[in-house]
Amino acid sequence: MTETIHKGKVCSFWELLSTTKIEVPIIQRDYAQGRKNEREIRDNFLTALFNSLSELKPIKLDFVYGSIEKDILQPLDGQQRLTTLFLLHWYSCQLNNDCSEEVKKTLLNFSYETRISSREFCTALVNNDFHLGGVETTLRDKIIDSPWFVLSWEKDPTIDAMLRMIDDIHERFQNVSDLWTKLIEKDCLIQFYHVELRNIGLTDDLYIKMNARGKLLSPYENFKASFQKYINDQSWEANTSLMDSFALKIDTVWTDLLWSHRKGDSIDEAFMRFASAIAMIRLSIERADNRIFNISALQENPNKLPVELISNNGFKYLVSCFDLYSEIDKSGLSLELDINLWQHKPIDTIFTAIVYEDNLSSTIQRNSATYTQKVLFFAQTEYLRRVKDFNQDSFTDWMRVVRNIISRGDVTKYGDRPAIIRSPQAFDGVINLISELSEGCENIISYLSTLPTIKSAFAREQIEEEILKARLISNDINFKEVIINLEENNLLRGRIAFPLYVADYHDVVSFVDLELLKKIENVLKVYFNNENELPEKFRAAMLTIEDNNEYKYYNYWWSFWNVANADKRCLIDKYRELEYYIDTQYNIYFKKLVLALIDRSFEQIIEDFDPPVTMSNWKIRLIKEPYLLKHYCKSNYIAIPEDEECCYLLKSMRPRDILGCEIIS
Repeated sequence: MTETIHKGKVCSFWELLSTTKIEVPIIQRDYAQGRKNEREIRDNFLTALFNSLSELKPIKLDFVYGSIEKDILQPLDGQQRLTTLFLLHWYSCQLNNDCSEEVKKTLLNFSYETRISSREFCTALVNNDFHLGGVETTLRDKIIDSPWFVLSWEKDPTIDAMLRMIDDIHERFQNVSDLWTKLIEKDCLIQFYHVELRNIGLTDDLYIKMNARGKLLSPYENFKASFQKYINDQSWEANTSLMDSFALKIDTVWTDLLWSHRKGDSIDEAFMRFASAIAMIRLSIERADNRIFNISALQENPNKLPVELISNNGFKYLVSCFDLYSEIDKSGLSLELDINLWQHKPIDTIFTAIVYEDNLSSTIQRNSATYTQKVLFFAQTEYLRRVKDFNQDSFTDWMRVVRNIISRGDVTKYGDRPAIIRSPQAFDGVINLISELSEGCENIISYLSTLPTIKSAFAREQIEEEILKARLISNDINFKEVIINLEENNLLRGRIAFPLYVADYHDVVSFVDLELLKKIENVLKVYFNNENELPEKFRAAMLTIEDNNEYKYYNYWWSFWNVANADKRCLIDKYRELEYYIDTQYNIYFKKLVLALIDRSFEQIIEDFDPPVTMSNWKIRLIKEPYLLKHYCKSNYIAIPEDEECCYLLKSMRPRDILGCEIIS
């Protein structure tokens, strides 16, 4: 296998061009810095060059690297900067009448192969003398009017951009003293890092990947340029080798990672979404000033990431995450989880949710993963960073605990279940909680079972439950299977407080009846694991359950129906309302029903029911005549007058009249 050789040095454009031919290969994209809609970036770059030359301040223009083929440099990255520098040097020698044959020979070392017209234009521009004195029109127009200019060249986007750049260069640099001398002198103020890559096989496929960032000067390119300058200004890579530098990795090994997980033919968005997610996490971990505002802003638009939000530790974390996921991508390690994530489940993986999947839960933030998915990503990342030898069981245990925390929802009595992490404040809280818990992620059950206290106040009730589960499992490993099965139940979604209540748990781990808990789990799995519906005879069976000799499970929900001067009650309309119900003071009714279902079916419970003499006849009829609820109370709402002599089966939740509402007496 041929060893890849990397050579790097600091040099000026003239120094490089004097010794090396530069040929922008045909597979590269067109010159973009001169495009009409790239005024801001063009101005910024020219301003940086102008300030350096006029104020005599050295400037480093990041990396330029590519392959050397037959003594010709084919840029892999940096062709935009090289083209602008070529035009600046051409303009400077014309301005100072220094275009000798020797100078022209050197300038001709720069060539474009993207189009024949681009190559011929560069050659003609150098070979034909062009006097700038007395120009009354734009240089663009003067060049187009030259006899050597082919009119069809105007349709070439590279030439069009070059002409626009020449005009802007003229406007900015025409009065800079000794411009030509400053550009070609040995210690030129404007330099860059030239990295020569030999034997790396720069195939068309690799160029396509490199150019998959789409149009130059996208938000990604803006961020990349600003961030590299910020890194240099902060001296964060002062002791970092060239091959380990951020600028080189983002255009090589990390590009392969993002290319594997891109959306369409661009990796711009993938990079910005990844970097912004990391920035949001670090803002929380570091308790940064104004973090709530900045977290919210990045959630709304990950493309707008100010480099100043990234600290030194945040930069190190970003690099480590890129390296980590690049290695995982190469290794083929599967991070697939055999646990329910319910509404937070990504289309593919947690990583792809971060970098390219649409956020289907939002019409505003479609290009940004949900807060909850970013928490899952952080939890996954912390495990991978902290655990030396990946273990699927250990990883699943850890992610299950995190899943339980983030799945806890504030369910309303109408069954609405908004995500618990739907604000920057909640995101901030849960990130710090996961960070604290991640110290024990390698064996989270053992860690939680011996955890004396937790600093974070976020989801404290759920954390206490996770600690209880861990202690149950640590005390008897046989509890693990039934606890996992309960957590996976669609009604419970990670929370097992209710089944423990049904099993009469009272703060003593060793007194929990494992066999009874298994039977409870089976009842919940058989009858209450379908999101789409409740069992047909569930409501009639609930009416057979008493608490202190009262058969009023429906009292958890109250309203008043003016039409009949009656109290309106809900018989639990939707499946998700039952999740709300089991957290109310009326959950004793459901507890008793679950226990009854261990040995009997709904039909048997209804058939065996012997109503007390004090029970209203309408209630007995609703129990014993199931067709009444099925056909006349599809709304699952009833209204009961004060004397309770009858009840109304409501045709809708809010009927405006009695007509159509069945009266049962």
